[in-house]
Amino acid sequence: MPIDTADIFGSDQVGIHLAAVGNILLHPPELPQHILDIFEATLQLEMHPISIGGSNLIGALVAGNSRGMAVADIASESDIDMLTAFGDVVVMEGGVNTAGNLLLVNEQGAVASPSIPEDGLEIMADVMGVQVGVSTIAGQDVVGSLGVCNDQGVLLHPDVSPEEVLVIQEVLGVPPMVGTVAFGSPYVGAGVCATNNGAVAGTETTGPELNRMEDALGLI
Repeated sequence: MPIDTADIFGSDQVGIHLAAVGNILLHPPELPQHILDIFEATLQLEMHPISIGGSNLIGALVAGNSRGMAVADIASESDIDMLTAFGDVVVMEGGVNTAGNLLLVNEQGAVASPSIPEDGLEIMADVMGVQVGVSTIAGQDVVGSLGVCNDQGVLLHPDVSPEEVLVIQEVLGVPPMVGTVAFGSPYVGAGVCATNNGAVAGTETTGPELNRMEDALGLI
């Protein structure tokens, strides 16, 4: 099934709890088995439970692709050791560290928040092996919360500007569309976890929103 709905710990903010990085899905430990079954069947990735610095908000704290990833500096040494099994890891420091909220990444590129220092952008480009472009989405810098992408498309906050769309399309190499999640929320990155095979959104997400997501991410 290319698309499904689920809540995590009673929250429909699926995207802030899950991180799809390359061929793996990082998810909070102790999720009910029926929820794990939905993720495995829909996203079709190898599942790995982890917390980052004791937090279950994995999607807010980690972003990356099959070559490498960025993680918040609350990650413990054991967290980082576990992540390095899946690729190179850069630790984001200096208060600008919620990697999942500040980055929109696929295998072709990474869109980074303007709040990330330039030297950090260079390191991330090297670690993830992609071009990194800087942009806001709808004038806001939490680009990872305002967009969700895979290697086939990207779904963005409805108020994204034409100038932002041009940057995002060039960097990620995919056609952008706009939409909402969870009955009208524009924070599509916070509400959706997507792979090239499928997507999972919160249970409040409507049928038309799911259809738009399928179109945007090339899941039909």
